[in-house]
Amino acid sequence: MNTMNIGGYEAVITFDPDIQMFRGEFVGLNGGADFYAADVAGLRREGDVSLRVFLDACERRGIEPRKRFSGKFSLRVDPAVHEAAVVAAAAHGQSLNQWAAEAIRQAARAG
Repeated sequence: MNTMNIGGYEAVITFDPDIQMFRGEFVGLNGGADFYAADVAGLRREGDVSLRVFLDACERRGIEPRKRFSGKFSLRVDPAVHEAAVVAAAAHGQSLNQWAAEAIRQAARAG
């Protein structure tokens, strides 16, 4: 998975071919914080700076830096996929919600 943990916060790393640099973007924050560098060491260094600036701004403004997640979201899939998922859940002795939550949990760890 193209992620990097910096100061306990996760950033997704991509490559920007237009500028020939790596871009990091923190996810799960109450605002935007990104950074660029040509190599991994530079990403970590620039990520530290970007995160520090973001956290300082949050502290000054009294804003919680992390987004809060409810644990609920809506998912739309093809009806045939929905049916197949219900069958798979039943075969595992689980509700569709239990089965889907476990599938997402495993996929998030595997990435």
